Amino acid sequence: MHIQKFIIITFETYFTLMINNAPTFAKQDNLKFFRTLNSRVNNYFKENKIQKTGNWKLYLKTIILFTVFLAPYFLILTLGMPFWAHLLLTIVMGIGMAGVGMNVMHDGNHGSYSNKSWVNKFMGGTIYVLAGNVHNWQVQHNVLHHTYTNIPGHDEDLDAGRVIRFTKDAKWYNFHRFQQYYSVFLYGLLTFNWAITTDFKQMRNYLKRKLSYGEPKSPKVLWTTLIITKIIYVSIWIVLPIVIGITWWKVLIGFFVMHYTAGLILSVVFQLAHVVEETTNPSPNELGEMDNTWAIHQLFTTTNFAPKNKIVNWYTGGLNHQIEHHIFPNISHVHYGKIAKIVKETAQECNLPYYEYETMRSAVIAHFKHLKELGMKPAL
Repeated sequence: MHIQKFIIITFETYFTLMINNAPTFAKQDNLKFFRTLNSRVNNYFKENKIQKTGNWKLYLKTIILFTVFLAPYFLILTLGMPFWAHLLLTIVMGIGMAGVGMNVMHDGNHGSYSNKSWVNKFMGGTIYVLAGNVHNWQVQHNVLHHTYTNIPGHDEDLDAGRVIRFTKDAKWYNFHRFQQYYSVFLYGLLTFNWAITTDFKQMRNYLKRKLSYGEPKSPKVLWTTLIITKIIYVSIWIVLPIVIGITWWKVLIGFFVMHYTAGLILSVVFQLAHVVEETTNPSPNELGEMDNTWAIHQLFTTTNFAPKNKIVNWYTGGLNHQIEHHIFPNISHVHYGKIAKIVKETAQECNLPYYEYETMRSAVIAHFKHLKELGMKPAL
């Protein structure tokens, strides 16, 4: 097993990635894009005397989103209500669940929520309340997705099995002709799959490949943590409501509706940033080398959407500013609106792309249009 170390300056940390045939990025940046950009962004924070991590706006948002997520749960447990009201509250819970994931958990696991590591660890750990697992998330998202963005065979966000064809490299099946219609229904299963099967498959796969983010942990510890947190999760969201007296089928339907709502929101937000016509899916050459440096690679594989929409900016945790997030994952999303201007200007000065859709609607249309194109039978 060959060990390769990728040190990405923007993380202000490093991870060791043990993986076979991992692509390597170009080291020579004749445009001096990242050096110039990094300097300008650092100057912005220095001149304004602010930290790169979260601030009171993020802390207030955390309280609001957790309230939206958990308050309906306690109302369902304590108040008798008709089933339609129960379902409406589970939809609200799903909205809160997705919000916590995009804003709190996401910043926490990137180490950008706070300058205190224990706070980041705690906030990153909120993924357990969302049915996920910290280790799996950090490997799949921080390591594979953020390093090998949109590279087929390495970025697992592009892997939807046979069901959806996200890249031209994926095998085409006849049913892909209709994927622009049925994909949206499958998107809602994202977090439900986390809760049931995905985490177990990923844990086995990542341990087998010796993948880790930061210091590798004992397989025994990782498996024990996964199993215990799943038992606690099922106890809180399914067993407790049934024990309290809510009919079992109402609990199960409500659980599914909550997850479906959250999964649909998260999936759509994720896909708009990487699966549109403009973004590319570059592959390494026969020597395993990519054409661009890591930072420039992010510009070709990522797009922003609705950058001036205050509601989208607030709720998606800056994931609509995906370019800024990918180049500076160690910076909290509350700052992306400000540094976006710097990133865009620097990219334009270097004649590099800076893809963005002005509205959420145009990005959604572009995504499903691209899915339709990918669903067409490839020319021989």
